[in-house]
Amino acid sequence: MSIELISTLIGLLLTLMIFSYLIGDNPLFRVAMYLFVGAASGYAAAVVVRGILLPKLELLQSNDFNQILLVVIPLLLSVTLLAKLSPRISWIGNFAMAVLVGVGAAAAIGGALIGTLLPQAQASMDAFSVRLGGTNILAVLFQGGIMLLGTVFTLASFHFGATRAQDGTIKRNPIFNGIAWFGRIFIAITFGVLFAGVYMAALTAMIERLSSFINFTRQIIGL
Repeated sequence: MSIELISTLIGLLLTLMIFSYLIGDNPLFRVAMYLFVGAASGYAAAVVVRGILLPKLELLQSNDFNQILLVVIPLLLSVTLLAKLSPRISWIGNFAMAVLVGVGAAAAIGGALIGTLLPQAQASMDAFSVRLGGTNILAVLFQGGIMLLGTVFTLASFHFGATRAQDGTIKRNPIFNGIAWFGRIFIAITFGVLFAGVYMAALTAMIERLSSFINFTRQIIGL
């Protein structure tokens, strides 16, 4: 029996185990999920060790003191994180955890600003450019206006400022409340498009697995 046939049988078996979730949660589906999570975790760990840890450890053989220092400090911080496994000495890893959270938050904020907000603002401004949009000025202005309104309304929907009325209740500004309502419409449309894309990707994967199952069955019957 060839390796290709064995791998195909294993893939077919795992596919059927995943499809068994259609009749409800069951041990077969759980075993398939455990195998998937275990294989993915093992692969991620191997990539980290081979692509990050080992190359960094090789830098310890360098004669450059600054280079060695840049390797030793992250290595020590990583070792202190292991103290989180024990509640008694978990405080040792607090500094490394604080650095990790601080750097992660800064990277997330910087990424959102540079990769999302600024390009979105630039795209909203470029939408009004006749040179980039063509000679139909009305179409360019209409498209640019929709993009600009969508951007402004969506950002306004995340404004939660409110004032206290005379009766003591907290009310939102009616203007911002109306703008936020339109912003939620744009958000709903965006989520709908994203969901459709995810659904189509999942449907494509399911069709591919069903097609492989049918082709494999035909090969077995032909044999």
